Amino acid sequence: MNTSKIALVTGGSRGLGKNMALRLAEKGIDVVLTYNSQKDDALAVVSELEAKGRKAAALQLNTGQVGEFDGFFAQLKTVLNDTFQTDRFDFLINNAGIGVYAPFAETTEEQFDELMTIHFKGVYFLTQKALPLLNDGGRIINLSTGLARFATPGYSAYASMKGAIETLTRYQAKELGARGIAVNVVAPGAIETDFGGGHVRDNAELNQGIASVTALGRAGLPDDIGGVVAFLCTEEARWINAQRIEVSGGMNL
Repeated sequence: MNTSKIALVTGGSRGLGKNMALRLAEKGIDVVLTYNSQKDDALAVVSELEAKGRKAAALQLNTGQVGEFDGFFAQLKTVLNDTFQTDRFDFLINNAGIGVYAPFAETTEEQFDELMTIHFKGVYFLTQKALPLLNDGGRIINLSTGLARFATPGYSAYASMKGAIETLTRYQAKELGARGIAVNVVAPGAIETDFGGGHVRDNAELNQGIASVTALGRAGLPDDIGGVVAFLCTEEARWINAQRIEVSGGMNL
């Protein structure tokens, strides 16, 4: 039997998800990560995790395709059995997502629906369907955004879905507490990744603008986030529940 704890990280092939996976591994946690289209990237992360002495696997998943979730969990059961010699996992990290920038007046129904499906409906039902495989005493970590606290024009739909996630998190914590499962939100500020076309990383003017409204004086990096998620999966964090932890360096205070 595998005695290590196991985390499932959605969107783990790059950016924040990759950093979370690596930080989890450093805490002795095995990892299953999902990818949408970047299979080679995902397998490279698996190799990095294995080089850290952890068991790891990658599975394809589009978190916006709710109809595919049953098939995904059937695959996950096989992987848990074959790679990890178990039928359960411990930590669900709902990280996968996309960025859409559009002013409120110009946001299309198609953009709205895509964001809703991936960032709210998908998270809602993926988590629901994960419950039979999630160990009692486990953890669920949902990802939100600083944009759910402060308003930056162009993100009304995206931030609204994340506001819904923050409400959902409290309900999950309340209803899953009987199983000893703690549920929290990590809300990153602006981070230098591929997300949303890599704007924060690649647009020097935007990057400087973010730095100017951040108390610690710079834009965020993936390395600023992964360790917080990993910490929430440790025994030291066992009494943190139903909390929104913003990891933004103090943006727009």
